[in-house]
Amino acid sequence: MDAWLRAALDRIPDYIAHQMRLSEQPGCAIAIAHHGKLVLEQAFGHADLDAGVALTPRHRFRVASHSKSFTTAGVLKLREQGRLTLDDRVGRYVPDLHPKVAAITLGQLLAHGGGVVRDGADAGQWSNRRPFLNEAELRADLAAGTTIPANTRFKYSNHGYGLVGLAIAAITGEPYNDWIAREIVAASGLRETAPDGPIAPDVKFAQGHSAKHPLGRRVVIPSAYSTNALAAATGFVSTAADLARFFASLQPGAKKSVLSVESRREMNRRQWKEEHSVLQRWYGMGTICGTLADWDWCGHSGGFPGTITRTLNVPSQGLTVSVLTNAADGLSHGWLEGALHILRAHALRGAASRKEAAWTGRWWSLWGALDLMPVQGRVLVANPALVNPMQDASEIEVDGKRGGASLGRIVLAGGYMSHGEPARLVFDARGKATQFWYGGTCYLPEAKVAKELAQRYAPK
Repeated sequence: MDAWLRAALDRIPDYIAHQMRLSEQPGCAIAIAHHGKLVLEQAFGHADLDAGVALTPRHRFRVASHSKSFTTAGVLKLREQGRLTLDDRVGRYVPDLHPKVAAITLGQLLAHGGGVVRDGADAGQWSNRRPFLNEAELRADLAAGTTIPANTRFKYSNHGYGLVGLAIAAITGEPYNDWIAREIVAASGLRETAPDGPIAPDVKFAQGHSAKHPLGRRVVIPSAYSTNALAAATGFVSTAADLARFFASLQPGAKKSVLSVESRREMNRRQWKEEHSVLQRWYGMGTICGTLADWDWCGHSGGFPGTITRTLNVPSQGLTVSVLTNAADGLSHGWLEGALHILRAHALRGAASRKEAAWTGRWWSLWGALDLMPVQGRVLVANPALVNPMQDASEIEVDGKRGGASLGRIVLAGGYMSHGEPARLVFDARGKATQFWYGGTCYLPEAKVAKELAQRYAPK
């Protein structure tokens, strides 16, 4: 493993743990793969707040719309076998549809270009107010036709993917869940992934949770049930490790995959831009794509009652990251990108030399915490309270030693910060760092700052 990657992986769990502490989220699981090999897997918090069950990497989550990537892989596998084309109209395989729905192609459905209603006339399944739709209920929602003309814009549709699931069942002559579990999940070597619930009692399962408000406390949201005819859109249950492995295998450069290189390229090709968004994202075919700084990425996210999840791959770096959270206000999107920013900072700068290596750790003041991240030639001053901890990070150049301190200078900082001023790391007689000075501000270990605040501001 490259030294820069090892250094970044050492930082990411501390960042997630701090974010968990500040946000009071129930639980989070993260997995990172490098060229398909798992290099980090860790869990934080609880799988079930009511029962007090600690979350482990083996707990499975409802990963919701990640299902669309598995479903798309299934369609492309059938195309490789010559059993369908992406230009086939869905009505060829699913009879008795409204003419406008029947005319939509499989490719349009996979790219959310079919103009199909998103979640039907009553979307209560997404608020846990009703069960997920069966086939008859799905067909009833589609009986009115399309909501806009096909192939005119990106319009996300869970019902559209439910329809793809029906097509797969018709083409293969098997239930969608059975075929996809064998031909895509098992064929990809995934052992902790299933196309749908219900969840067996002996399987470790991360319960969903509500947001803290408006009730004032989080409650457990049962979610171990079946999603019925919408499994192809949202049914999947998995772990961060399995998702990291699977999405790594979907990249064109992957050495092993259930799909051909041509099919993987088709999945990751940007097709529709999300115009009504500041996020600058595109939808491919069962994938969401974008750019973080200068790193192009492709993956998917998922939202299920009580669970928010996200996985993406950065092909240029061979990195795949999956972050799963089990709350309705889960921060998996931001935390995944925060982890990517840490990885990118270390990839760009390289591993620290012995000169900078001692400048590390989390340091506290009245204003909160700072993280020192040594890289080649500099020490970055990160803010773990920010979703992007590397945002406007200051840079310190280490000069040398004097007495019991390592001396440096702040060579890059914002205009409101201490650009150009000295920095130093103070050590005790045993060589342990005890103080970090950033300009004129002294930062201390957390316990010392907590004691200082308690003594200074304790009620009289």
